[in-house]
Amino acid sequence: MSSATLPADVSVVDVVLPHEVSAVAAARRRLQEYLTRARVAGGTCDDAQLVLSELLSNAIRYAPALPTGDVRAAWWIDKAGVHLEVTDGCGETEPQRITEAHPESIGGRGLAIVDVLTSDWGVRTAEKQRTVHAVVPL
Repeated sequence: MSSATLPADVSVVDVVLPHEVSAVAAARRRLQEYLTRARVAGGTCDDAQLVLSELLSNAIRYAPALPTGDVRAAWWIDKAGVHLEVTDGCGETEPQRITEAHPESIGGRGLAIVDVLTSDWGVRTAEKQRTVHAVVPL
């Protein structure tokens, strides 16, 4: 479900971040504050922060910024879990499920981690932007 089609009683946090590595730590802190206020269990909070970190890191590393020069993150909680979205400027490579990373590869495991920690994740692409969304179960 997109943040644009949520019921009125769901509070969505939408954050505009610089398209740079420092944005990951800033977003993690804001998500942790939000989840703490919502009294989300520690393990779920940790998992959600890790998933957000992976999605943001991939957006910053592999995709251009949005036309406005930034990247966006959004999150909210409902009965399905903690929903996370990261929107970038739609790079040339498409995020995809990794079934097996090469043992000597220094990368390529981030989305495998996302796959393990979430009940669902996927990609929505529109003109000049792409959103990767994930749900961390409560």
